[in-house]
Amino acid sequence: MKDTTLFIDKATAERIASEFPTPFIVYDERGIKRRAKDLNAAFSWNEGFREYFAVKATPTPAILKILLDTDCGLDCATLAELIIAERVGAVGELSMFSSNCTPDEDFIKAKELGAVINFDDFTHIDVVEQLCGIPQTVCCRFNPGGNFGVDDPSGNVMDIPGDAKYGMTERQLIDAFVKLKSLGATRFGLHAFLASNTQSDAYYPALAGLMFDVALLLERETGVRVSFINLSGGIGVPHRPEENERDIFAIGEGVRREYDKRFADWEQKPAILTELGRYVLAPNGALITRAIREKHIYKEYIGVDASAADFIRPAMYGSYHHVTVLGKENDPHDKTYDITGGLCENSDKFAVDRPLPTIENGDLLALHDCGAHGKAMGYNYNGKLRCGEVLLKENGSFEVIRRKETLADYFATIEKYF
Repeated sequence: MKDTTLFIDKATAERIASEFPTPFIVYDERGIKRRAKDLNAAFSWNEGFREYFAVKATPTPAILKILLDTDCGLDCATLAELIIAERVGAVGELSMFSSNCTPDEDFIKAKELGAVINFDDFTHIDVVEQLCGIPQTVCCRFNPGGNFGVDDPSGNVMDIPGDAKYGMTERQLIDAFVKLKSLGATRFGLHAFLASNTQSDAYYPALAGLMFDVALLLERETGVRVSFINLSGGIGVPHRPEENERDIFAIGEGVRREYDKRFADWEQKPAILTELGRYVLAPNGALITRAIREKHIYKEYIGVDASAADFIRPAMYGSYHHVTVLGKENDPHDKTYDITGGLCENSDKFAVDRPLPTIENGDLLALHDCGAHGKAMGYNYNGKLRCGEVLLKENGSFEVIRRKETLADYFATIEKYF
């Protein structure tokens, strides 16, 4: 079962809010380091293992530096993310560049930084060759098509790669390796991302088995031995109290078994790379918001000072995120509320028909599992100003690591019209 105990209590949240008013996303430094350490330990059987945290999930330099200090690299998808990686010191093979529909300047910057370019499409090879030349180390993204799933209680079909815009077909992948080799590439990687936020320990070993078989196929067809295999992301975290935490050590062992079946006779065995940012970060971030209004019509509503502009997942995906009323964790959950923000959209709800303790104006609420794909997906609809970010340090102190937006920020791009 999911542990719904938060890393922050009411007293600490109020202490932060007294200096940095709500709403804000707070991160747990201790928890981030613990998760990164567990992930590294689960794959320590692989000599070249490295986690590449996707910058898109939490593009906050203070958080990225913590991850770099735990031997993680960074996965970038855009020019801005490459610049962030450069500023925090993730250059060379500490950065992967996994993009699609990529502008010229992004490829040029990736080559400049020495990032590993992960080719999403066969046609991109000519583009990069003409722009800046093919680097010696390259990677190609694979899309197997069809459906992908495992025999698991969570369901057989996890996702439909055939509907995804990412990656190459098997034939294109073979042709890409041949062409890249002819253009001077000497070290090759393989990448695929087939499902998101899975609630199954069986997913990653199944993905690994597929990818390892493709690596063997590529050697037979092209004579190229893959040097590294990026299994990407997809290991989810539990959001509902009745869901179970994924066992990262069992997952790592499952991948090892599939690995040993294929590569026992390889003298130089491929490194395993991952992009498990949700696993590392999501549980170690919470949106702290204050109840400011109540409404009693056909349902009971509590209005808070945060909105979907600060954390969009419930509004966009209908996703469940646990809510804690700080200081009332042990009170009876005998009220049923919709928890809403102030956007002019009915989907701007953090919780719907949620049993909770009695909430009064001024209470602090914490939305769980906001450490990844939270602040990063913020926006300015209705002129809402995106919230800031706070790091709760291991020693109990806190640091503001991103200030809140201001009206001056919002109007900066149109100020000549005022």
